[in-house]
Amino acid sequence: MEQELRSLTARLLASRALPRTDRLVRRALVDETFRQELDRRLEAAGMQLLDNPYAAHVSVGLTAEMHEPVFGAGREYAASNLGLTRDEVALLVIIWSLIVLPKRERQVTRQDLVSEGQEDMFGAEKPVVHGDGVSAGLSEASLIADFGARLGGKTKVRNFMLGKLARLGFIERRHGIVSEGPLLDVLLDYRLMADRVIQGTLGEVLAGAGHPLPAHNAFESSKSTAEDEDD
Repeated sequence: MEQELRSLTARLLASRALPRTDRLVRRALVDETFRQELDRRLEAAGMQLLDNPYAAHVSVGLTAEMHEPVFGAGREYAASNLGLTRDEVALLVIIWSLIVLPKRERQVTRQDLVSEGQEDMFGAEKPVVHGDGVSAGLSEASLIADFGARLGGKTKVRNFMLGKLARLGFIERRHGIVSEGPLLDVLLDYRLMADRVIQGTLGEVLAGAGHPLPAHNAFESSKSTAEDEDD
């Protein structure tokens, strides 16, 4: 077990995100003794395992008491501890809202992209699905047309902002489609953000641009499920 713990700890710190299907990640999620030792090792370095039961990946992040010692001296990180500007954070939240919130609704109701809109009497018995079966992409051209002017211009969004979010692992870009990256659903906490997005000004902005968000009650169910998993 010692070598496996060392390997998983090193890979988490080096890669930032690992898929839930990884053998050692699966063990950390189901083996209580293994998980406790992993948590102890990460905590010794001021880190913690970030696990969202609906996300396809796990990641690592600073523990709460390490935020100020690590980032407090560099106020240039006031908008983000990854060095993102306010415009880049705004774009990230827009993409999260348009990809993760609809995905979460499909996961909560046990739907997938193929069967969406079709009746399935056994849908409630399906396990939570991860990956391409529930996560839809966005047209890059439409995203830029709808929000580029608000975020500093279409050229800036296309050539700089989207590229930066892709390099950080939040999104992937292929053939004009922006899709979910390994960190998008695990680093942004939907339990904190969903209410603020749906009931806040951003929800109105998205709806006004032709991107209505799912109903709020779906996220009450998803938060309850996640809290059950945490217990």
